[in-house]
Amino acid sequence: MSDNNKNQKLAANEGIKTRSNFLRGTIKESLADNTTGSMAEDDQQVTKFHGFYQQDDRDLRSERKAQKLEPLYSFMLRARVPGGVATPEQWLAVDKVADELTEYNSIRLTTRQTFQYHGILKPNVKPLMQALNTVELDSIAACGDVNRNVMCNPNPIASHIHQEVYQWSVKISEHLLPETRAFCDIWLDGEEYKSGVQKHTKEGHEPIYGPTYLPRKFKTAVAVPPHNDVDVYTNDMGFIAIIENDQLVGFNVTAGGGMGSTHGDHETYPRLASDLGFIKSEDTLKIAEGILVVQRNEGNRVDRKNARLKYTIDRMGVEAFRAAVEEYAGIKFEPAKPVTFTQQGDRYGWVEGVDGNHHLTLFIENGRIIDTDTHQFKTGLRLIAEKMLTIGQGDLRMTANQNLIIANIPTEHKSEIEGLAQAHGLMPRISKVRENTMACVALPTCALAMAEAERYMPTLVSKVDDIMAKYGLSDQEIVMRMTGCPNGCARPFAAEVGFVGKGPGKYNYYLGADGVGTRLNKLYMENVDEQTILTSLDSLLARYAKERNADEGFGDFVVRAGVLSATENRPVRGQNFHDGINVGQA
Repeated sequence: MSDNNKNQKLAANEGIKTRSNFLRGTIKESLADNTTGSMAEDDQQVTKFHGFYQQDDRDLRSERKAQKLEPLYSFMLRARVPGGVATPEQWLAVDKVADELTEYNSIRLTTRQTFQYHGILKPNVKPLMQALNTVELDSIAACGDVNRNVMCNPNPIASHIHQEVYQWSVKISEHLLPETRAFCDIWLDGEEYKSGVQKHTKEGHEPIYGPTYLPRKFKTAVAVPPHNDVDVYTNDMGFIAIIENDQLVGFNVTAGGGMGSTHGDHETYPRLASDLGFIKSEDTLKIAEGILVVQRNEGNRVDRKNARLKYTIDRMGVEAFRAAVEEYAGIKFEPAKPVTFTQQGDRYGWVEGVDGNHHLTLFIENGRIIDTDTHQFKTGLRLIAEKMLTIGQGDLRMTANQNLIIANIPTEHKSEIEGLAQAHGLMPRISKVRENTMACVALPTCALAMAEAERYMPTLVSKVDDIMAKYGLSDQEIVMRMTGCPNGCARPFAAEVGFVGKGPGKYNYYLGADGVGTRLNKLYMENVDEQTILTSLDSLLARYAKERNADEGFGDFVVRAGVLSATENRPVRGQNFHDGINVGQA
C-alpha cells in the first residue's frame, strides 16, 4: 500500500474486495434468494468484476413505490470482446440471448467496443453467462476495479496491420485478466471456459492484482494512426502502433487518460494521457503489467473519486511514474516516435482492404440494436450473420463509436450483403453531425444519470442539423457527444461539442476539442436548457460559416476565434478544464 493510503480510512469498496474471497462474495446465495430481485448490498459491487451491474427502471420507481413494491430490479451485463471482433456464430448467439433472456430484446453496442444487455432478470443471469460461453464469449472483468475490455482500431484498410494489432489487444486483455476461479465456480459450476482464457493458478492467488485488485477501473486501447477512433488518449493505458515500411515495429505507450469527473469538484477532472515513450512490440505485455502494478501499488484507495491512474500520475509526476514502470518491467522506454491523428470518427459505407475484401461500416445510432417501425437493425444483422455463415467468410467488428463493421466480405458477395443492409434500414441517409454523435444509456436504467442522453440526443441532433443547413454546413463533420452524468462514458470531454447532464433537461455545455482526440474541450455554459444551447450554436455556427479557415474544424475555430481558450491536455488539478465559463451568449 502506498504512503498515500497509510493511516487513513480506506474506501468502503476496499473492504468489500477484501471480504469477497477473490471475487466470490455471496453471489451464489444472492442468486438463490427468490424473495427479491436484488442482490445483497456487497454483492452489488462484487458482481461488477463479473461484468454486470444491478439496475432498476427509474421510470417506474414512483409507481411501484405507491404500490408498495420494491423497484423493478434487473441487470445490465457487458461482455468482454477484445478489439470488438465477433464471428457470425457468436453474433447469432448474442442475438438469440437478447430475445430469450432479456426483457428489452435488444443489444447495445458500447463506447468501449463491446456489447451489453439491459433488462436481465435475476434468474436469467446464470443461463445468460452459460449461453455466451457456448460460443467462447464471457464477461470476465468487463467491469469492476480491473483492466476492462481492451479496444483496438478496426482499421480494415490495412488488413495485415489490423490483424497484428488486434492480436496484441487480445494478448493484453488475456494477460491482465484476474486469475481467480470464482468465475468458473459461480457461472459454469466449476467447468472451464470454452475460450480457455482462465489461467487458473493456485487458488487464493492473484499474482498481478493481489487480493484487493486495483483502486479503481482501468481502461486500455490500441490505436493505429492516423485514425483515433478509439480515443486512445482518454484511456488509462494506450498503445499507439508505429508502422515503418508497412510493418509494425512497436508502440508509443501512453498512460493517465480518463474522462470521469464530479460536477463542482475541481479535484476531479478529465485528463488526456501522458506519453511514456516507445517500446518494441515484444515488450508490450511487460510494460502493460508494469503500468497496472504501479497503479495497484500507488493508487488512492481512500477516495474513489481520486483513485484513477490519472490522479496517481499527477501526484507522482510523469517522470517518477515512468521510472517506476521501467523498474518493475526491467525495460527502458525509448523516446516516443512522432505520430499524427487525422480522424476521430468512423468511416461509413464500403471500404476495400488491401487484400481485396470489402468492409461495410454501418451507423447504429447510440449503439442500440433493436427492431422498430422504421428500421429492423436486429433482424437485418441476424440475416447478415447467417449469410456470412453461408459464404464461409466475414466477421462483425464493433467500433468505439457504437457502430458496426461488416468485415472481410468477398467482392462476389458484396451486393448480397448491401441488399440485406438496405432492406432493413441499416444504411440510412444521415447528416455528418449525426454520423459523429455518441450518447450513453442514461435514463431510465443508469443509477447515476442526472439527465437524458440516449433517448434525447437524436432529437437534439435533428435541431442542430437544421441550424447546420441554414448556414450551408450540412457536409461539415462535427464531433458531438452527450452523457447523462459527468462520469463521461461517451467521452464528451473529448468532443468538439459536449453535453453533460446536470439535472432534468439541463446540461453543462462544452466546446473546443480538436476533432481528432488530442485536445480536451472546456466548460462553456453551465446548467443550460435546450433553447439556450440551440441559440448559442446558431450564433457560433453563423460565425463559423463566415469566418472559418479552409479545412478548419469547428473545435479549432472556436479557439482561434477567441470564443474560449484552448484547454491544456493535462490540466493541473483540473483548473484549466474548469475555468473560463461564459454564461452569456456567444
